[in-house]
Amino acid sequence: MKIRKPGAWASTGLAALAAAGLLSGAAWVNADQSAKSPLASLTPQQQEAIDSAHHLSSAFRTVAEELLPSVVAIENRPAVASRWSSNGAPQPSQGGMRGENPFRGTPFEDMFRGLERGGPPMGPGRAVPSPQGGIGSGVVIDSSGVILTNNHVVAGGGEVTVRTHDGREYVATDVWTDPKTDLAVVKVDAKDLSAAKLGDSDQVSIGDWVMALGQPFGLESTVTAGIISAKHRGIGITARENFLQTDAAINPGNSGGPLVNLRGEVVGINTAIHSRSGGNDGIGFAVPSNLARWVADQLIDHGSVKRAYLGVGIQPVTPALAKELNVKPRGGVIVTDVYPDTPAAKAGLESGDVIVRFGDKMVSTPQALQLAVERSPFGEELVIEIVRGGKSLQLGYEAAMQPTDFGVSVNEADNQSGKRMDDLGLEIAPLDDAVAKQLGMAGTEGVIITSVRENSPAAEAGLAPGIVIREVNRQKVASVADFERLMAEHRKDESAEGILLLVRSEKGSRFIVLKS
Repeated sequence: MKIRKPGAWASTGLAALAAAGLLSGAAWVNADQSAKSPLASLTPQQQEAIDSAHHLSSAFRTVAEELLPSVVAIENRPAVASRWSSNGAPQPSQGGMRGENPFRGTPFEDMFRGLERGGPPMGPGRAVPSPQGGIGSGVVIDSSGVILTNNHVVAGGGEVTVRTHDGREYVATDVWTDPKTDLAVVKVDAKDLSAAKLGDSDQVSIGDWVMALGQPFGLESTVTAGIISAKHRGIGITARENFLQTDAAINPGNSGGPLVNLRGEVVGINTAIHSRSGGNDGIGFAVPSNLARWVADQLIDHGSVKRAYLGVGIQPVTPALAKELNVKPRGGVIVTDVYPDTPAAKAGLESGDVIVRFGDKMVSTPQALQLAVERSPFGEELVIEIVRGGKSLQLGYEAAMQPTDFGVSVNEADNQSGKRMDDLGLEIAPLDDAVAKQLGMAGTEGVIITSVRENSPAAEAGLAPGIVIREVNRQKVASVADFERLMAEHRKDESAEGILLLVRSEKGSRFIVLKS
């Protein structure tokens, strides 16, 4: 039997159509003349809108073509790896970026993927890194083989393998991590990789178009688009947070991949998702590129991140606190503690000060202040602008290295009998030396809360047993008698709307307003 070539099939088919009178030149011309374009009746404004959409599509396409060669797949192969055999029993791994999924094409395929990555199930509504180690993404930031990714992608001490967009595979020669920001730098022995440009995340605005690139669910070279939904998010998954929030689809496997703007600049490193199902719910989080750049430089230069510190306890300025402290809501960060022998103590900071500017950066959240302080250059003096008692002051700060064990450890105290304040719904007792030492607050003055009544003003303010009250309306409390006296003075002030308390708990010190 003679096999016809593709060309023969085409010519034979055309000849048959011509013989049937369906392919005459006149027929095609007439059909073309009689047909109207579906867009022929558009107004100029409608045509302009469609042209704009085409331009946006072209921008997405251009950025994807430019950036995808810089995106890599990363696998952390544990020292003891396993894959599933045909009968479901774990067997030694034979290498490769992924083991074969015996449930491929079945409803259990996604379940296997979750087990394959070694991550625990995600609870409803939690913000979680994606994925929990194992397989993720990364972005090349230097053609010599320097790759930026997430710590949770490479954590665990296994062999880290990198596969590039063109299929080359490398084993990492160095892996440096910073768990506090969930960032990591991976080095491979390569010289001609395509590197992406890190942009200025401070210039990103809410509403800007962005694209998320990576390997969601192991699907290579995937691109999604969305906008910047919010900035300066703290969601409680890392010690240092200042996330960009986006609705660009981010799924397990996107972790470590780049979030890029329409200029082709990396403005974030995809890190976490807020999910009820384990997939995209339209709320994703990325580490800003400026923070990622600083961490990467530290890791490459030193192998670890060297941070400066201030030595204070801080909290945000709520509307209630702003009224009591005579500042604007979110108009700074309140100092609740100044620890001895720290740069803050040397600078002259005091409890109750509101820090509004640190160096050249305005600060309105604890996260912003913390990040600004930690990136302070050593050996230089910076100016801290504060509001104290309604007056603006400037203090000098010289950065010092943050001790590795810096922090306050507070334990719960045993309940003890004391004075009951029925109108407030709480009971207090003296804070003696033994209790203060147990709480990790040796030398601290105040009274300790031993009981709080449900649905009382104290409960509504967030007070609970074990919390120490240190100040009432900016005046120090050294005894139960002091607390009673200051409360009596407050009640005499008919214009007072709330009681400003400085309290300390296992989370540190903070100001609260108690409605009397």
